[in-house]
Amino acid sequence: MAARKKAAEPEQSLSGRLGEFGSAIMQIVDEKGLPKEKVLEVVEAALAVAYKRDYGKKSQVIRAQFDEVAKTASFFLVKEVVDETTREFVEETEEAEEEAIDPKAAVPETEVTEEIEEDRLPRYNPERDLTLPDAKLLKKDARVGDIIDIELPPHEDFGRVAAQTAKQVVIQRLREAERQVMFEEYKDHEGEVVNGIVQRVEGRNVYVDLGKSVGILFPSEQVEGENYRIGQHLKVYLVRVEAESKGPGLVLSRSHPDMIRHLFSLEVPEISAGTVEIKAIAREAGSRTKIAVSANQEGVDPIGSCVGQRGTRVQAVIDELGGEKVDIIEWNENPAKFIIAAMSPAKVVSVDISEDEAEGCRAKVVVPDDQLSLAIGKRGQNVRLAAKLAGCRIDVSGAGVPAATEEEGEIAETENETPASEAEETSEAAE
Repeated sequence: MAARKKAAEPEQSLSGRLGEFGSAIMQIVDEKGLPKEKVLEVVEAALAVAYKRDYGKKSQVIRAQFDEVAKTASFFLVKEVVDETTREFVEETEEAEEEAIDPKAAVPETEVTEEIEEDRLPRYNPERDLTLPDAKLLKKDARVGDIIDIELPPHEDFGRVAAQTAKQVVIQRLREAERQVMFEEYKDHEGEVVNGIVQRVEGRNVYVDLGKSVGILFPSEQVEGENYRIGQHLKVYLVRVEAESKGPGLVLSRSHPDMIRHLFSLEVPEISAGTVEIKAIAREAGSRTKIAVSANQEGVDPIGSCVGQRGTRVQAVIDELGGEKVDIIEWNENPAKFIIAAMSPAKVVSVDISEDEAEGCRAKVVVPDDQLSLAIGKRGQNVRLAAKLAGCRIDVSGAGVPAATEEEGEIAETENETPASEAEETSEAAE
């Protein structure tokens, strides 16, 4: 008998441990980084569930209030003040007659019947509702729509099932609260570059630990040729934050064009201060990027600011991108002059811009014959990036050579004798 009695004691321990809740709450606040008020709300919800499980009724709404100082809990039955305009009052005889009706003899499902059902008021429930005259006995100035808390008798012990139910509520609510906090925190950093450590690699998906949460780097957002290893430190671009059932979904990217913008803002004080502005970006991740910059203050060299002394600033960005080449050109309001700059490192003889209703902006660029391969670039990359940067379709031609569009660049490059390595060296010198 003594053994049975000893084994039964843990089943009645939830309320007996109220004194430990204060320290437990502070521990959760420290470990999870959650607001104390939110953790207290979770504890009160669990206590209310446990009380209702053992001492309440199914249709009742019970609220718990935990006193941190006294280490005690109070329980209240929550009721709403209603009248005939908000509830449908049914006599007991009518209710009995409705229950006696054969459910199989249902009313035909018509649109009229559905409309009637939608217009019907909720039925009065004495466990959740309180009439106005009864409410005035508890609160003199009670009005319809008010919420009245009726104190319930305290109970010291809860059964094992109630305790287990309360435990599940605590676990679930804490997870929800943690997800919400994470969502709100990272939502503010959406569209920024953040630091992370590669946690694991599953298939082609890379999971990056950002400190308080884990983001995912999908194959489409990875840079071709980059290899990711566990424990590797990475800078990643936070594309978007999605609230999901399993946690905030943090979608990361290494190939997003705006990653270039934020990396330069970290390395170039003039950009973060607003003195220099990145106007346009054209990127082929892992290979080459062209950016157009302009100065918002007289006397400031936008290209020099981005390159830095002896190229230290741009080199820091290139190193972070794994050796991806970066061309920096100056923005110009004049479309023709801007296209000439965008075609760098090739020299441009002339530019003819026309507007087409179907294709929009179109530019015919003429370069010296010996610069044709350089203008087109390896596999048409240079003219393709220039077209993206300028927002204009570009056709390139040399002296006596038919025009070659950015799509035809790869073919034109193979026909020209200028080697790709010479074009790359010229580009690097221009930087």
